[in-house]
Amino acid sequence: MERTGHDIGHPPAAKAPVQHAALTPTQIRVLRGVHSGLLNKQIAFDLGIAEATVKVHMTALMRKLNVRNRTQAAIVAQTLAI
Repeated sequence: MERTGHDIGHPPAAKAPVQHAALTPTQIRVLRGVHSGLLNKQIAFDLGIAEATVKVHMTALMRKLNVRNRTQAAIVAQTLAI
């Protein structure tokens, strides 16, 4: 069987992004900060929470959105119009 090359190195198709309602209000605010390009420290200051708490929210929302990094999370945020 001959390979065409367009399937090599691509991860399996990701699940569809989670609906906006599945995120908590704080996760939505953190995601807005990520979408705006803010650092965790800046998001923490804006929300009046600890930077470690922002990291916890980031981990949870990235799991819910089925993404691996901040850039992917920001892209999903744009598609969800957050």
